[in-house]
Amino acid sequence: MDAPLEKIADLTLAEMGKNLKEAMRMLESSQRTEEENGKKPVSEDIPGPLQGSGQDMVSILQLVQNLMHGDEDEEPQSTRIQNIGEQGHMALLGHSLGAYISTLDKEKLRKLTTRILSDTTLWLRRIFRYENGCAYFHEEEREGLAKICRLAIHSRYEDFVVDGFDVLYNKKPVIYLSAAARPGLGQYLCNQLGLPVSCLCRVPCNTMFGSQHQMDIAFLEKLIKDDIEKGRLPLLLVASAGTAAVGHTDKIGRLKELCEQYGIWLHVEGVNLATLALGYVSSSVLAATKCDSMTLTPGPWLGLPAIPAVTLYKHDDPALTLVAGLTSNKPADKLRALPLWLSLQYLGLDGIVERIKHACQLSQRLQESLKKVDHIKILVEDELSSPVVVFRFFQELPGSDPAFKAVPVSNVAPAAIGRERDPCDALNRWLGEQLKQLVPMCGLTVMDLEVDGTCVRFSPLMTAAGLGTRGEDVDQLITCIQSKLPVLTCTLQLREEFRQEVEGTASLLYVDDPTWPGIGVVRYEHANDDNSSLKSDPEGEKIHTGLLKKLNELESDLIFKMGPEYKSMKSCIYIGMASDDVDVSELVETIAVTAREIEENSRLLENMTEVVRKGIQEAQVQLQKANEERLLEEGVLRQIPVVGSVLNWFSPVQASQKGRSFNLTAGSLESTEYTYVHKVQGTGVTPPPTPSGTRSKQRLPGQKPFKRSLRGSDAVSETSSVSHIEDLEKVEQLSSGLEHSNLEAHCPEQAPRASAPTATQTEALQNKAQHPEDDHPQVEGLERLR
Repeated sequence: MDAPLEKIADLTLAEMGKNLKEAMRMLESSQRTEEENGKKPVSEDIPGPLQGSGQDMVSILQLVQNLMHGDEDEEPQSTRIQNIGEQGHMALLGHSLGAYISTLDKEKLRKLTTRILSDTTLWLRRIFRYENGCAYFHEEEREGLAKICRLAIHSRYEDFVVDGFDVLYNKKPVIYLSAAARPGLGQYLCNQLGLPVSCLCRVPCNTMFGSQHQMDIAFLEKLIKDDIEKGRLPLLLVASAGTAAVGHTDKIGRLKELCEQYGIWLHVEGVNLATLALGYVSSSVLAATKCDSMTLTPGPWLGLPAIPAVTLYKHDDPALTLVAGLTSNKPADKLRALPLWLSLQYLGLDGIVERIKHACQLSQRLQESLKKVDHIKILVEDELSSPVVVFRFFQELPGSDPAFKAVPVSNVAPAAIGRERDPCDALNRWLGEQLKQLVPMCGLTVMDLEVDGTCVRFSPLMTAAGLGTRGEDVDQLITCIQSKLPVLTCTLQLREEFRQEVEGTASLLYVDDPTWPGIGVVRYEHANDDNSSLKSDPEGEKIHTGLLKKLNELESDLIFKMGPEYKSMKSCIYIGMASDDVDVSELVETIAVTAREIEENSRLLENMTEVVRKGIQEAQVQLQKANEERLLEEGVLRQIPVVGSVLNWFSPVQASQKGRSFNLTAGSLESTEYTYVHKVQGTGVTPPPTPSGTRSKQRLPGQKPFKRSLRGSDAVSETSSVSHIEDLEKVEQLSSGLEHSNLEAHCPEQAPRASAPTATQTEALQNKAQHPEDDHPQVEGLERLR
């Protein structure tokens, strides 16, 4: 690009283009160099004093680079800026040129800004098939609609300039918005126009026929007639050519007829307006070319940064457009079109059409691929030309009609899906977040719809040009969806089984948390747990902390987390997604037994602390009493230092050493006399065996916990397995008895006295050894299992 810059006669323009190229090269190369060296720039959040001598351009750009990329350690994916191509450099150059052009003399500035504005308006009108219109360029996307509302007010209220609000008070204007319009649009218009919220009328969408996201035209006409009867003035209708949520297009042709009948201004906005630049356009979108005004957003459509939005409108009175703020005599306002003017020339008509066509092809590619994937429902199947694809994971209800899958979710009664929709919403949110991390080039969005629940949206017209999305990225997205489906289906199937197991287990409480995408949430109810209270429970938190540690030590494929209960402050255990067939009964039983053991150990420790404290006090009293008895027994003379030594030499005292030991098992004090006499510590009372909540499950080598056993002809049933284990234990006991008998016969002086097996037992063992075929046919299988 250096050669063309040398041909520019204006040295300032050449230097500006060169400096912009050098600045972008420095910012991008500096980031790559620091990533290769493993060093991260340090951003100084505390502003320092302004240097008196000033700084050079390189130092200032380095500071900008540090501020832009200084926090990439925390969120490297979200804070990374998209790669700006040559067309992006042209848009950035337009802002620099605008500052330079504003220094020209008034006459040159007027001619140049008029040329830029007229050229850009003409190109946009021809590209998007909007004849005989004017253009208003604005930074805020909603600002154009606010100006159009001012123009409509001035057109319908002739005395508004003189009487002002009194005219509106006598005949209140009404602005009609669809229920599928973007959130906050109506409130923004009221704030900009100074109108009360009562001037807004929200039109519901179809409920019986047609798309659930299209405006109900019959109901709209009824609202218009009611407002006219009440003395109000229907002013403006905002229609959608691609709703903000799912990209559906209203029936703009029918709406235009209705607006002409009642004298209402029709404004259209939406992402589907970009398809007007293509050779084939659907009839519903093509009808938008006949509306009174439309708002375009070419910046995201073409991947151009810092490009203003454009509102095209038709009006013949220049005075009213000037009063409404749609036109201006200030050169700075006209220079808003300069970045778009440069970018459109750089891309050309073919480049513009190719970018929009590529985005539409990506959406069609994804839509066709999703139709072949099970358990995925597309919410825009009737919109074949829509560049927006919205889908969600959905699974049939148990025992439902197979034809239920073909029915949209919005057409099913809420009572029929109310129980299933919450877990599906949580699973869809998890799916969307996973896909956003795995395939960031697709620019997916997770959103919540009022009727359909949580969905994932793919809108390449708004993201593909900036992110550089390709067809391979769409194929990777399909592969990731297919890889996540087994986890989603398995988790959803195990949810109900988990709930039933928990509800049937004592001391466990099932927590219904619709925001958790895993198998479920469970809470252990200890002895002092107050179910009526929603406050925090320190004892329960301690038990659940220990339970979480024990569960994570099992090294299973499940993920366990601890957090507060939904709408409460009590601790719970959250079980994550299941990637394989999980033995839910074993999982629930393990949780219950482990939590119960932790609670018992905690209470045992508390009780033992109190017992030990009392035992120490009792031992001190007994030892003091023993010292007093020894003093009385030995006499006073033996306590005198010199006399006592002489008496002890002539007549030694044979006094036994007496002490006290505390038996933790029995919880009582014992004398140490036996220990000093026999030189061994007494065994005391044998502690009772620790009760176990369940018999440990026999696992194959390498089998992880909570895995369900194999099913089929090779699997052993639970009843036969128990009998096999019992037979095996009996054989081992008899075998150990014979070994002890042989040991006692060879070494009678060393062998302990043990009861030998009876004659019947010995004969049975001999028969088993001589006739192994008569043994239980399942013992051999158990030997292989061992």
